[in-house]
Amino acid sequence: MATVELRFSAQPEHVRTARLVAAAVARRAGVDEAVLDEVRLAVGEACSRAVGLHLSNGLTAPVRVVLTEEEKLFSIEVGDEVPGPAGGPEGTVSGIDATLDPDTETEDEMGLAVISGLVDDVEVTSGEGGGTIRMSWPVSGASDRP
Repeated sequence: MATVELRFSAQPEHVRTARLVAAAVARRAGVDEAVLDEVRLAVGEACSRAVGLHLSNGLTAPVRVVLTEEEKLFSIEVGDEVPGPAGGPEGTVSGIDATLDPDTETEDEMGLAVISGLVDDVEVTSGEGGGTIRMSWPVSGASDRP
């Protein structure tokens, strides 16, 4: 299992770098070329969300992105340091759509809706230490890689 970890200051200009790194690592891991745009967009949304949460809560801690290559799965975790409800619903939420309330939809919820539209396997967790969005995609078999 190969892992790449990226930490960056919670500034919008660093989101592009995270997107580029995620796409490069996903390509190397064997994620289908047709899905790489979805990976880039999903990572961009998740990182923008984390940056926004940090800035709106006055946090100077870096945003954390962990890219993990497993035998048949490539996963990305984007973590923020915002504790409790501000980082999302307390606990674990699978199937993000269940957390969205159209009457109180915020920019944060819109970002989660975009991510859920791009990625089939998404999990959002939040707690006292902050929140995490975990996304994963299937990868080609090792024999298919260059």
